[in-house]
Amino acid sequence: MKKYGMVIDTKLCVGCGACVVACKTENDVPEGLHRDWLVEEVTGKFPNLHMEIRSERCNHCSDTPCVSSCPTGASHIKKGSNIVKVDPNKCTGCQACVVSCPYNARFVMPEGYVSKCTFCDHRVEKGESPACASVCPTHAIVFGDLNNPMSRVSRLLRARKFKTIIPEAGTDPNVYYLI
Repeated sequence: MKKYGMVIDTKLCVGCGACVVACKTENDVPEGLHRDWLVEEVTGKFPNLHMEIRSERCNHCSDTPCVSSCPTGASHIKKGSNIVKVDPNKCTGCQACVVSCPYNARFVMPEGYVSKCTFCDHRVEKGESPACASVCPTHAIVFGDLNNPMSRVSRLLRARKFKTIIPEAGTDPNVYYLI
């Protein structure tokens, strides 16, 4: 089984928003909604400040509270991978998955079903990278199989210090931020 993950280099991300636009376009995300977004975080105390820019999305966690909280099975893990998806035909729009996601990565489409990042699995099936990674002008977003020790994501995680977002949630996320 492939275990897909994303590595985002916070030293390379310039916050241009190309990833957000590419995602909206590729996945026909309505205006005002988003599958990925940019976060700017300033830490430290003046004059010693540090700003980190990161592209965030669903973390395609290994321990998925969104899947276990879904009463209809609409939230599920795609067979043969760890990609977390929502079947709009099974989704009742109850939003149990929205509430259980610590990353605020889910939203309700105008038609009433929940949607989220899918790592552009329709592109991945064809051997392509997710739209966000394919357009990043600084190559800050890298996608690949974490189970393959020779994949670029695996090599980056061995070579650099990294963090995950909200590790205390215990979800074992598969999106990593190089720091």
